[in-house]
Amino acid sequence: MLVIFGASGDLTSRKIIPALYDLSVGGDLPAGLSVLGVSRTVMTDDGWRDRLGPWVKDHARRYDPVAWEAFARRIHYFAGSASEPATYQKLGERIAELTDQHGSRGNILFYLAVAPSLYVPIIECLDQSGLVPEGRRWCSLDRDAMPWQRIVVEKPFGHDVASAQELNRTLGRVFEEDAIYRIDHYLGKEIVQSLLVFRFANTIFEPLWNHRYIDHVQITAAETVGVGSRAAYFNEVGSIRDMIQSHLLQVMALVAMEPPTSFRNHHIRQEKAKIIDAIEPLPLDRLEDFAALGQYGGDEHEPAYNLLDGVPEATTTETFAAISLSFDNWRWAGTPFLLRTGKRMAAKRTEIVVQFKRPPAGLFAHLDTDAPQRLANRIIIEIAPDSGISMRFDGKVPGLGMRLDTVAMDFDYSERFGAVAIEAYGPLILDAMRGDQTLFQHRYEVEGAWRAVMPLLGPASESIRRNLHSNYAPGSWGPPAADRLLTAHGREWHNP
Repeated sequence: MLVIFGASGDLTSRKIIPALYDLSVGGDLPAGLSVLGVSRTVMTDDGWRDRLGPWVKDHARRYDPVAWEAFARRIHYFAGSASEPATYQKLGERIAELTDQHGSRGNILFYLAVAPSLYVPIIECLDQSGLVPEGRRWCSLDRDAMPWQRIVVEKPFGHDVASAQELNRTLGRVFEEDAIYRIDHYLGKEIVQSLLVFRFANTIFEPLWNHRYIDHVQITAAETVGVGSRAAYFNEVGSIRDMIQSHLLQVMALVAMEPPTSFRNHHIRQEKAKIIDAIEPLPLDRLEDFAALGQYGGDEHEPAYNLLDGVPEATTTETFAAISLSFDNWRWAGTPFLLRTGKRMAAKRTEIVVQFKRPPAGLFAHLDTDAPQRLANRIIIEIAPDSGISMRFDGKVPGLGMRLDTVAMDFDYSERFGAVAIEAYGPLILDAMRGDQTLFQHRYEVEGAWRAVMPLLGPASESIRRNLHSNYAPGSWGPPAADRLLTAHGREWHNP
């Protein structure tokens, strides 16, 4: 059974239920699975189903009224306050009824699709209710025959190191680490998962994947939209907490990690935790050399960020952030990894750019006058809006003489495999049901990622938070300070 706390929320309606419906249509859901939504709004099962129908129609990959009606019979609703201990006796009774009704084994996946402030109260209520008898399962002679209880926790996972550690301790008092699924939907994207295959299934890339051949790596997540109606919430978070600490550092870990011993989840998560732990601390006295922050200005479509309703005019919350990180290890010594994200940018684009070093000798310099301006070899891995990989290298132009030009080799996932990208939440929820933690974060990853960005969130960041207001125009690629992170070293951002 999947028990969703926050049943009436946007995440449940827009992402989780449509993803489950798609899995149902594809025949991928476990037999006997039922879904129980929990929220304070008083509603019947049919009432909730009626509310969800239009969302599924708009967001599912292939909507069919008959298929939706069949799947909707698995969906049920329970009205109650998830932060009140008194709710849980009746909730337990309802879970028992549905377990009998649908013939499931009694396994329960709890999903916290609620505000972060409710995480701890819900976890503590689950503990007090007796719905998570993990100790009895560990002590059983046949542990695998006992029903399991697991929990999926959405980001933001804390708002700094201390709060993340406290949340981990709270979870650890109720659930074993192998039952905790810290979800990051970026890791459910096909192209992100394909990074591991690209790196470790191809001999031609892995020998070059180090500081001897790679000059630097760029990871960009740019959006053309502003914060809109989420302004008040976003002002409490900012781009570093919203994107860099979670999504981009996770993608970076997959790009930079060492080869795992096997494709088993614990081996992959060990290597991700190790590479995040190897991030060199940012120097507090020179943050401006390693980071740039910004706020978008206004235009005819939207006011400047600091003039939006719900945002204090003197706010220093960033809508753009760029950061240069490096690792203290043998593979990447001296190789910068540049991460940037922003709202109201020139294009919607999430990509990884692996820039190689130039050849050590300019063999063709006297024959090719354009050689100094031509970019070095690079691999571009596009995550969104399309999924694909392209390579750029030099080739000879046919004809008399020696003239070089850049050649592109492009690989498009949809075109090659004829497949429509699956909403990331579906496969991730299915993995949690199967007990596969490969694409979920270990507590060490979360805490290490917070430690990496804390200098940009503390008092030392005041030096780069001055004069943020409207320091980049809507439709641009961010403030000039972001360009200086690269141009100071003879590099430049890839701005498609």
